[in-house]
Amino acid sequence: MATVLRSETHPGVESYGEVNRDVLKLLGKPGPKYFALLATAIALVGAGAFAFGTMVVVGIGVIGLNNPVSWGVLITNFVFWVGIAHSGTLISAILYLFRARWRQSIYRAAEAMTVFAVMTAGLFPIVHLGRPWIFYYLLPYWPNQRLLWPNFRGPLLWDVFAVGTYFTVSATFFVVGMIPDIAAARDATTVPWRKKLYTLLSFGWRGSNDEWRHFTRAYLYLAAFATPLVLSVHSVVSWDFAVSIVPGWHTTIFAPYFVAGAIFSGLAMVMTIVIPIRKIFGLEAYFTARHFDAMCKLVLLTGMIVFYAYITEFFMAWYSVETPERAAFWNRAFGQYWWATWIMLTCNGVIPMLFWSKKIRINIAAVFTITLFINIGMWFERFVIIVTSLAREYEPWQWRTYRPTWAEMTITAASFGWFFMWFLIFLRVLPAVSVAELKEVLPAPLRFGRRHKAVSEGTAS
Repeated sequence: MATVLRSETHPGVESYGEVNRDVLKLLGKPGPKYFALLATAIALVGAGAFAFGTMVVVGIGVIGLNNPVSWGVLITNFVFWVGIAHSGTLISAILYLFRARWRQSIYRAAEAMTVFAVMTAGLFPIVHLGRPWIFYYLLPYWPNQRLLWPNFRGPLLWDVFAVGTYFTVSATFFVVGMIPDIAAARDATTVPWRKKLYTLLSFGWRGSNDEWRHFTRAYLYLAAFATPLVLSVHSVVSWDFAVSIVPGWHTTIFAPYFVAGAIFSGLAMVMTIVIPIRKIFGLEAYFTARHFDAMCKLVLLTGMIVFYAYITEFFMAWYSVETPERAAFWNRAFGQYWWATWIMLTCNGVIPMLFWSKKIRINIAAVFTITLFINIGMWFERFVIIVTSLAREYEPWQWRTYRPTWAEMTITAASFGWFFMWFLIFLRVLPAVSVAELKEVLPAPLRFGRRHKAVSEGTAS
């Protein structure tokens, strides 16, 4: 009696050579649809540059900020993109340390998403300054020509260090993890500029035992170093709010609440991006229903934490017997921004509960639709937290309504164009799926080409 060797996580993969062929074909010549998507992304970036240039030339009055709403859509985007960046570290580092065998196909795209999302988030504090040419005032360097030093007790400086550190470690982790795959692309390509680029980025990799030993140790240490950043970075971002006395902000729940929300939104964005890639490039054998099932379970877990945090916020506002706090949360649910709050609660609290059903977790179309709603809901969550609290602070005579202008919404659309521009370039330049780690979870006989039949123990020849 004979059995066919199959990979537990990738049963549709025939051989080691098939992995190289299927992954490296993504680096082939792009088609017209790819260039159409890239042109759309670049056009959005151009529109955002125009809006930003108008704001610099005309003045910050072209955006809808007022007194007391001094933060608006731009800072909403900053918090949103920092949150999106957390999924890469979770999938790459934490699940690597826990040896989750289903992460191999997904983590490379998640790492790339992390780097590009941090690149996007880092732009918004500069855009929001109004005088972007003096953004370097935030950097504590010496000697300098300034009499004004950055305030180390100010949350804005904490963001500089937290986001800067996160980007540095994430980019290093991203590049180091790709070295064996870039070497495989180097050996397979015949395009001169690709050959030179991959030779440079592979750092002379030849696949010797010593190189593999040093590589695995370096990757392990970087994973261990990156893991605390998942907790620290968005905790620091949450302290931008929690250290103030604004109603709805001054709470100790913000750090774990923001971290859970960041992982929640980041995982949803990973699936939103990976599902079209799976369909367009025919990678169904690598992004299987098992992968999406596991991802949906994580989304469900973090979504329940986030929804619990929402309920806790409303309960504590009522239980505190603080009039400004009660008024702030009443205004969130039934005031002028009620529509944003109920979009947030529906998209982040109600819709993700569909993932309790396994039939939905393995239905790719349903997963894609639900993750789109989660991304929308998480953007509105940041908008609700920022705007509703600032618009209704302590003094009724100072209450005002904030309305985003065309410049803010154009810059918001441009941020998505910026993010997807880099991601589209990444798909065609660097391996989007890990070749080396995929082979680690395939049965060893698959290296010989086709699936080999193994004779079961106790069967006569």
